[in-house]
Parts: sequence; C-alpha cells; structure tokens
Amino acid sequence: MSKTKAGGSTKNGRDSKSKRLGPKVFDGHVVNAGAIIVRQRGTRIHPGENVGRGSDDTLFAMVPGVVKYHANHGRRLVSVLPE
Repeated sequence: MSKTKAGGSTKNGRDSKSKRLGPKVFDGHVVNAGAIIVRQRGTRIHPGENVGRGSDDTLFAMVPGVVKYHANHGRRLVSVLPE
C-alpha cells in the first residue's frame, strides 16, 4: 500500500484561460459603431480610417460601415468604410 497520494494528481490542474484573441469581424462584413474588429496583443494589425485602438490594442469601429483589411508600406491595416 502506498503511503502517499499519486505524485502528479495534486500538482496538476492549473492553466490560464485562453484569451480568445484574433479577428472578430472579417473583410466585407458590416459593423456598427463600437463593434470590436480585432483583439490582439501588440499592434499586429494597425488601425486605419474610422478605427480606434483601445488600451489593450483592441481595434474597434468608430462609425458604422463595412470592414476593409489592406496593407500600406508593409503594415497590415483595417479600416471601416462608411455606408
């Protein structure tokens, strides 16, 4: 008979919850003002026209319209084109 519990069982069971990062709205989709477009850590995608950036680098629409992803001088940008 073992005197102690199985070694791994009490040392397991801890992990951080996934943060659900990434694009939430894709190219050509219609959004309302305030809608979150991309959740990210750091500015992998930069804000373009009518897009704001939150303190945690989240990109959000500032006006209602259509989402457009594009590149400018090697930078990935996302813009919202008003309808």
